[in-house]
Amino acid sequence: MKERRRLPAAHETAGGRTSRPARPAGQDWWRHAVIYQIYIRSFADGSGDGIGDIAGIRSRLPYLAELGVDALWITPWYSSPMADGGYDVADHRAIAAEFGTLAEAEELIEEVHRHGLRIVLDLVPNHTSDRHPWFAAARAARPGSVERARYWFRPGRGRDGELPPNDWRSVFGGPAWTRVAGETDTQAEWYLHLFAPEQPDLNWDNPEVRAEFASILRFWFDRGVDGMRVDVAHGLVKDPLLPDLAVDRHDLDGDESGGKPVAGHPHWDRDGVHQIYREWSAIARSYAHTDRGARMFVAEAWRVRPGGLARYLRPGELHTAFNFDFLKCPWDAEAMRACIDDHLTALSEVGAPATWVLSSHDLTRPVTRYGTGGDWTRRRSGLDTGAVDIALGTRRARAAALLMLALPGSAYVYQGEELGLPDVDDLPDHALQDPIWRRSGHRVRGRDGCRVPLPWSGAEPGLGFSAAAPWLPQPSWWRRLSVRAQTATPGSTLTLYRRALRLRRTRAAFRGASLHWIDAGDGILAFGRGAGLECLVNFSARTVPLPGGSTVLLSSSPLESHRLPPDTAVWLRPG
Repeated sequence: MKERRRLPAAHETAGGRTSRPARPAGQDWWRHAVIYQIYIRSFADGSGDGIGDIAGIRSRLPYLAELGVDALWITPWYSSPMADGGYDVADHRAIAAEFGTLAEAEELIEEVHRHGLRIVLDLVPNHTSDRHPWFAAARAARPGSVERARYWFRPGRGRDGELPPNDWRSVFGGPAWTRVAGETDTQAEWYLHLFAPEQPDLNWDNPEVRAEFASILRFWFDRGVDGMRVDVAHGLVKDPLLPDLAVDRHDLDGDESGGKPVAGHPHWDRDGVHQIYREWSAIARSYAHTDRGARMFVAEAWRVRPGGLARYLRPGELHTAFNFDFLKCPWDAEAMRACIDDHLTALSEVGAPATWVLSSHDLTRPVTRYGTGGDWTRRRSGLDTGAVDIALGTRRARAAALLMLALPGSAYVYQGEELGLPDVDDLPDHALQDPIWRRSGHRVRGRDGCRVPLPWSGAEPGLGFSAAAPWLPQPSWWRRLSVRAQTATPGSTLTLYRRALRLRRTRAAFRGASLHWIDAGDGILAFGRGAGLECLVNFSARTVPLPGGSTVLLSSSPLESHRLPPDTAVWLRPG
């Protein structure tokens, strides 16, 4: 039997600890940055009420700087009734009381910059809260008024207007229309909400709407914010005729990832969105003379026609867009290579960088996704309730992390990925807060399982997240995955991420947009970056030898005498 050779801490074999390397600078820092997503309610609680907040983020900035990311993306912290976790915004220029104050937000922005990091906020332009002053005025106004023209108000169908204006469905389940007044009022209009009823859709054909969001962008850019993540970037513009979709063109209720619309869809991926983004791009470029440089945008564009994501990234439009096909790709070498190849080829034609992502606050975490044999969208819907193989999921999630971080372009890390957290599938029904749970008639459990607050230590009641019971309960066994526990464990997932991010920033091979594929046999994905780096991922069920003369820089799991086990990734310096 061959002797098993375990590698040192986090399986890094090249070089020891050095001083913290410089983060990417310049106008195009976003082309190769690693950005850490903070779901503010669940990151860190500084006030002790069980809800994450700005004070909590400030207290953990040293952790993020040490982790080695380049920027933070913070989910909506604006004034909101919280019907959808803050994505129902009542005022884009004010901070929700549970998160802090505008003064605290401004202090955080400055402090982020002092740590050598950048900061990206969430912009929610498709809809507002139904508590927004605009919508309150529209609800009180009469049909045909200027107040209602900012939204999509229409009379109903049927004898007494008792039916919705068309057959559109909400992403969160149920119809996409709600009637303003009682059903017996024949004059009552309906308003459109592609998400929850508390999130009425804005009418982007209205000049007031465009002017308002241009002002919101300048408000935050003037305060030093480095960029914006654009929520539902594919959904702003609607066909003014509001035609029926027909049943066979609907996506499943509760599946925000959705299917791919065809050209001409009445509310997804319409050509009119591109003029909006050209106007926003001009605003971002107008800051090029400032000390922070031009600002950037990253698009959340789930539902675009096949091959259409690059259209959002043409020169003069948005800068980056999440590649969700990457995280949805099955654990298969051939499928993964095709996914990467297609994306890089499409974006190279418009000169845009790739943007890789493995999870977010809307998605099943990698450990759970890779630890189940079924379709990950079926799991969130409750159709797949099988047990998660945590060990398998963890191995594959660690390998996927090294794969993602070796690819050219930028990458996003959702809080807790660096700890190897799984979804919490057994949250009690009474604790669920996602509107999908309610809108689906308690059929679809929604996204709360991937939003459980982070474990920072083993201390009860909040595992270091808070001095109080957290807003969603944490499993007690998560103390083994806490930041404190993993910092003290050489082979932990946290140590792997820290060292991977250090290598990514210090080695020239990770820079630039080049990638060349290497033939390494069936089930093995292999590519090189320049002349100084190769990445191999073993998707097969067999252990394979590594190239002779190569030096191991980092591996996601222990190697066996210079051999690569299944579900393992390795970074090599070629011999």
